[in-house]
Amino acid sequence: MADAGATRRRAAVLGSPIAHSLSPALHLAAYASLGLDWRYEAIEVDEAGLPPFLASLDSTWAGLSLTMPLKECVLPLLDTVDDDARLISSVNTVIPHAGGWHGTNTDVYGIVQALRQAGVADASTEPDDVVRDAAAPPALRIAILGSGATARSAVAAAARLGAGEVTVCARRVDAAEEVAALAVRFGLAAQVRDLVPAAEVMAADVVISALPGDVAEPWAALAPLARGVLLDASYHPWPTPLAAAWQGSGVASGRDMLLWQAVEQVRLMTGLEPPVGAMSAALPA
Repeated sequence: MADAGATRRRAAVLGSPIAHSLSPALHLAAYASLGLDWRYEAIEVDEAGLPPFLASLDSTWAGLSLTMPLKECVLPLLDTVDDDARLISSVNTVIPHAGGWHGTNTDVYGIVQALRQAGVADASTEPDDVVRDAAAPPALRIAILGSGATARSAVAAAARLGAGEVTVCARRVDAAEEVAALAVRFGLAAQVRDLVPAAEVMAADVVISALPGDVAEPWAALAPLARGVLLDASYHPWPTPLAAAWQGSGVASGRDMLLWQAVEQVRLMTGLEPPVGAMSAALPA
């Protein structure tokens, strides 16, 4: 747990480009609510600049948030990395640990919490005395549109939610197959489809779009067939065409993901219970 005492601690979000980041607003709102006189800033750092930057950090640093293009290239620079982050090859949070630096991924937590808030009940929270019928269908069928870093985080989130099956839809079949192979490593059944909109994909319990809003727009024509929850990782402009057309049971946005991943970062960096309300209020409408 980070020391919340008199020493003024520091944290930052790194990436390139970084000026657009909303992380400073979220973290600084948390610090103010918690009564912490901490600094948090956005710092432009590219892949070449990351090793010297990390080497320059001293004991005043409570942690780092990472965005593109640093989430993968930071991996060999860390002393330890948790299992999920290593499997998905993506670290978005670095915290001090045992004299070194530890990497984790709170994007996964952000996806899980955003889906829970939108109404997804995950199988992992069922009472221990609930016995599943082995012949019953999986508790959750999750469709993932896209094959990038957010799609990989979505696979880990699906596993945490107790899903049984994921369908990965991507423009490049080989990229979709890589995400599907990752799902199998997480213990999930997986199938691959191209990115041509299909009604059976919309019938999933959860649809996670990890595509830019305009790229996902062709799927909007099938959105009235949906009955489950949509998580659209895009949030500007909002609503996306897919979110606006959705007729399922709930919708979450990339804004929700951003909030909840930052909530977990604050918890990890400060050791305190994050003020979710204050952080949410700090986000632009």
